[in-house]
Amino acid sequence: MLSFGLVTVFMGNIGQSFFISWYGAEIQRSLSLSAASYGSAYSLATLVSGTTILVVGSWIDRMSLLKYTTLAALGLFVACWLFFFSGHIFVLLLAFFMVRLCGQGLMPHIGLTTMARYFDKDRGKAISLAASGVSLGEIVLPGLAVMLIAAVGWHKSWAIIAFSIPLLFLPGIYLLLKKTASIGYSTQAPLQVKANVNGEHSASARLLLLRDWRFWRALPAITAAPFLVTGIFIHQNFILNEKSWSPEFFAMAFVVYGVVHWLSSIGTGFLVDKFSATRLLPFYVLPLILSLLSVMLFAEEWASVLMLGFLGVSIGASSSIVGSLWAEAYGTEHIGSIRSTSSTFVVWSTAASPVLLGVLIDRGIALNTLLLAMIIAVFIASLLAAFSYRRSNLLGATA
Repeated sequence: MLSFGLVTVFMGNIGQSFFISWYGAEIQRSLSLSAASYGSAYSLATLVSGTTILVVGSWIDRMSLLKYTTLAALGLFVACWLFFFSGHIFVLLLAFFMVRLCGQGLMPHIGLTTMARYFDKDRGKAISLAASGVSLGEIVLPGLAVMLIAAVGWHKSWAIIAFSIPLLFLPGIYLLLKKTASIGYSTQAPLQVKANVNGEHSASARLLLLRDWRFWRALPAITAAPFLVTGIFIHQNFILNEKSWSPEFFAMAFVVYGVVHWLSSIGTGFLVDKFSATRLLPFYVLPLILSLLSVMLFAEEWASVLMLGFLGVSIGASSSIVGSLWAEAYGTEHIGSIRSTSSTFVVWSTAASPVLLGVLIDRGIALNTLLLAMIIAVFIASLLAAFSYRRSNLLGATA
């Protein structure tokens, strides 16, 4: 089951920004797109995919794990072929939508929801191990993408990725789930018997979350790391130019980000099992403040290592803490619906941050002013999270 979680999260990297970004220049050149057109298509597809997850993410509560994963994989398969055949911006827009929905959205949703549902005592460790699939992808996939583009071109490389899904991924998850079933894990839908055709259970779970004042106080902290990391990575050239940092050194510093991301994910899993996600939630965003301060206070290139390192701490901790939070607060029966609802807000934040920061940069807002505003926002998010979920007001603490 742990291997299933790791593999599905890793496969979702195909739809992550860090992987797609390696194709950005080739796609723009091939389709004769401006940076604004390309960025707008990407943000729009991300926004719509995040909204779609609100509905399809809940189906994991009412569908067998094998069927749900197979459908998500087939969607990712279609997305890869859309990239292969994309010769127009509308086909590219559909490709972005499918790869963001099934890759960035559903694959991690499957892996992390499964870990939260099937592991109780060691939930934090299980989620952290599955979430390591992102760190593994950050280390392995960029080099693979560069080699594929150099060898066969960007179009054909998506065909190769597409073939890997039915030839490697689907047989692999079938064998893993067959093995887990043989040792006592039930992979049938937890609400298969209870749920009706109108999906009232999913709707009631979403309403439970959206009507809970604790969720709205925790939401700024939940979205802080994805929002900042996406915005900083998309607009990294602005930071490099302002600080006179070389792109080559910054690229090498990304290795630190990947390693720290992985170590933070694993280490936080142990901390969650010892202290609980609710206690750790206000603290996991604090390294973001240290990351932003590193850029504000130091001009030397080594400050980029500190910046990326502290970003890696927070983004690595987010999966374990946020993934365990919902099970602690609401139990596991409707965790697919609850997690997909929260994921929608996270995806919306990653769609909004490049646009918001881009507008501020275009209006001439100084780098240090932007950094100071983000530091204040993160600090407020941490304070709000401290008064959100507490051990004394958990609905599913014993689930």
